Amino acid sequence: MNTLIKPIIVVGSGLAAYTLIREYRKIDTAQPITLITKDVGDFYSKPMLSTAFANQKDAEQLISSSAAKMAEQLNLSIYSHARVEKIRPADHLLDLHLNSGKPIELAYRKLVLALGADQIRLDIGGDAADQILSVNNLSDYAYFRQSLINKKRVLILGAGLIGCEFANDLAIGGFQVEVVDLANQVLGRLLPPAISQALQNKLSELGVVWHLKNTVQTVSKDGASLIATLSNGMAIPTDLVLSAVGLRPKIELAQAARINTNRGIVVNRQLETNLTGIYSLGDCAEVEGHVLPYVMPIMQAARTLASVLAGQSTSLIYPAMPILVKTPSLPLIVSPPPPSSHGTWTIKNIDQGIEGLFYNDRSELLGFALAGSATNQRAMLSKQLPPLLSET
Repeated sequence: MNTLIKPIIVVGSGLAAYTLIREYRKIDTAQPITLITKDVGDFYSKPMLSTAFANQKDAEQLISSSAAKMAEQLNLSIYSHARVEKIRPADHLLDLHLNSGKPIELAYRKLVLALGADQIRLDIGGDAADQILSVNNLSDYAYFRQSLINKKRVLILGAGLIGCEFANDLAIGGFQVEVVDLANQVLGRLLPPAISQALQNKLSELGVVWHLKNTVQTVSKDGASLIATLSNGMAIPTDLVLSAVGLRPKIELAQAARINTNRGIVVNRQLETNLTGIYSLGDCAEVEGHVLPYVMPIMQAARTLASVLAGQSTSLIYPAMPILVKTPSLPLIVSPPPPSSHGTWTIKNIDQGIEGLFYNDRSELLGFALAGSATNQRAMLSKQLPPLLSET
């Protein structure tokens, strides 16, 4: 590696970071690249965290490539267990704090923030509120797996995508699962009511118990177990509470450097922030109002940013990108209509499946939700959808 050339520095070691570097190396094999991560830096599939238990996968088995192997394959330097304390954009410098306690200063040519997102933490009282777990990375999952040993009952906070996937996974794994959510239906942001009810019914058949239109007020100790008290006064005995109520983009580091933020770190169609030479992608980035913490948008952004960093003229395009919901009790593929869309869902029951199509008042297809055997229509219907971000 040429040490005379300032490196491209990537902060983060998730799918966005490693996919970006892999795509960039297809174009340029010589430019020095440095990756900084709070974790070890091993590469694994984060979407597998919510389906790993039933597949009898522990944390180590989810690692597809070690940090050392990634460094070798992609010709990069990795600072593991390191934290960026400050970005100094005017000087193109980072203040870095190493696990050893030693502070160092790193110069960069370009900087990419692939910081990811944090699990949202609800304001819950009780003397066991600090025992509520969340699973947002591999070390979280390892601790979660360890915590499940000799446990039978799990209470999940959140009936969204991750909550439903965990509910399905743990119920298949033999746990007594109960789910609490403020919404009146499961996967309310993605599914029309009819398909939402079908999913709820399928998971109920596995033994999942639902407490919708409800919240957890307190989690308290009860001997070796826990008691969760709901807003309706119900007390639920459980062995473990898992929070899966959603993600919040990590933007604090960017804010401190006076990088524009909204829900996420605001970037243009070249994934560049308001500060020249600083870019962002993945769960922490916001492109024209879109914050999309899903695999397909991340892959699309990584390919675009790799070209941009290599000096090529290109802009991010988001085609229709259906979301796979990993609930084997009722397989689902969803491409939700844009939030501001006006239209109507049409629901059709087909053999072993349900087809939900969302049309506007001009009979244009803007979204779909496919369940069971209807998921076979994914490719055909995707071609009919307008892109989320079209060519400029």
